[in-house]
Amino acid sequence: MAQGLHTEPVIDWATDFDLFDPAFRTDPAPIYKALREQAPVAHTERWGGQWMPTRYADLAEVTADTDHYSSVTVGVTGRKPGEGTLVTAPPITSDPPEHTATRRLLLPAFSPKKIEALTPLTRSIARSLIEELQARGDGLADAADDYARHIPVRVISAMLGVPESDEEQFTDWVVRVLQIGPYDFEVGGQATREILAYFEEKIEQRRADPAPHDDLMQFLLEATYEEAPLSRKHILGTCFLLLVAGIDTTWSSIGSALWHLSTHPADRARLVAEPDLIPTAIEEFLRVYSPVTMARIVKADTTLGGHELHPGDRVLLPFPAANRDPEVFEDPDEVRIDRRINRHAAFGLGVHRCLGSNLARMELLIAVEEWLRAFPTFELQPGAVVEWTGGQVRGPRTVPVRLFGEPG
Repeated sequence: MAQGLHTEPVIDWATDFDLFDPAFRTDPAPIYKALREQAPVAHTERWGGQWMPTRYADLAEVTADTDHYSSVTVGVTGRKPGEGTLVTAPPITSDPPEHTATRRLLLPAFSPKKIEALTPLTRSIARSLIEELQARGDGLADAADDYARHIPVRVISAMLGVPESDEEQFTDWVVRVLQIGPYDFEVGGQATREILAYFEEKIEQRRADPAPHDDLMQFLLEATYEEAPLSRKHILGTCFLLLVAGIDTTWSSIGSALWHLSTHPADRARLVAEPDLIPTAIEEFLRVYSPVTMARIVKADTTLGGHELHPGDRVLLPFPAANRDPEVFEDPDEVRIDRRINRHAAFGLGVHRCLGSNLARMELLIAVEEWLRAFPTFELQPGAVVEWTGGQVRGPRTVPVRLFGEPG
């Protein structure tokens, strides 16, 4: 049994929830709905003890309150402050005022103009992957494994300025850190050390390279914080964050969107007939299939939903639950690809709202556009088993489909 992994099934989600439970991985929506109605702030003793609000208002309250909740560790399991950590990843693992400064430092690298410049590359990657599927000629594909997982890792490789040929290594690291690491700390820790060693080597190579470079690694090497060059620890931590956060989340979002379209033919047909609707549909897929749950650590006594919380308590932030709250969204469990009012929390809430939201949206939009252009009709293979991950990031790892379309 993996370190820390609970094999006992959950009996009462209000007092013993587990993000890794098979029922949760398969479909957390009914679980979140029941909790919002019966125990809007749930608790479990698993994973060292956790609280979990499920109402939009409560998540908004926690994310806005940096006096009582800290982001020094954001994992849904793992070490707490004072227990030591292998890596700090600013700005995501920092609190104001440090967070404000480190986030502002990165904003130019993720501006709409910078992301727009990556659009041709992203479209080229998507089309290349589709051509490979078409060349196989068997009319079959795994939309998650053959397509979705490759796009973000290749884009982030180009952004960071590291070889695309290291793609499989990057994917392996992300799987070990985000999919296995939350319940097997040794596996996650070893992958973290390998990532840091990789970037340390790349950074030293870059420092010795006089040629000009236009990428995030060079940007970090030339950036300053408090009128001084960024520390080695800061650069390594930010490279770690950009690699890990930039892959699995978007991989999961693209996979979820294609899973939905493979199982909802009316929505698929409408987007093929009305491609201008795709951006609106993307926002709805982000709302309904939000992949990310983050966490905060309580740093001062407070209350949440009538419960007393104390320093050291871990509070989960299940943004997918917030996005199904009927107090905020009309018919929240209904997927409306033309939903116009959609202030979802897929990218988080508060000061830590995802810095890479423009990038993720662009990748997701292009991935769906190119897929539908090539395969206007496709469906989930009969009898297919779709495997979903749980924990920090939830998404389909397998989406076996039959392809009927011809490239447009």
